[in-house]
Amino acid sequence: MAPSGMRQQPVAPMAQRPVAERPAPRPVSFLTVAEVAAIMRVSKMTVYRLVHGGEMSAVRVGRSFRVPETAVREYLSEARTDVA
Repeated sequence: MAPSGMRQQPVAPMAQRPVAERPAPRPVSFLTVAEVAAIMRVSKMTVYRLVHGGEMSAVRVGRSFRVPETAVREYLSEARTDVA
């Protein structure tokens, strides 16, 4: 018996425990500010303005920024305008 007078439940060995299936995480591609500027054909300063203004998401790594590739695609798709 357990010290508190309660019975302890038997614990199943690790091999018998059900394992929750998790989908494999998708790798995230990050671009440098210079790469984003080249893709968009703008200056690096323009990319920095977009990041600091909250118009494009980015991750700070040390003293530099990395922009998720998806953030560039989202920004470009939202910024697209129809010319009449």
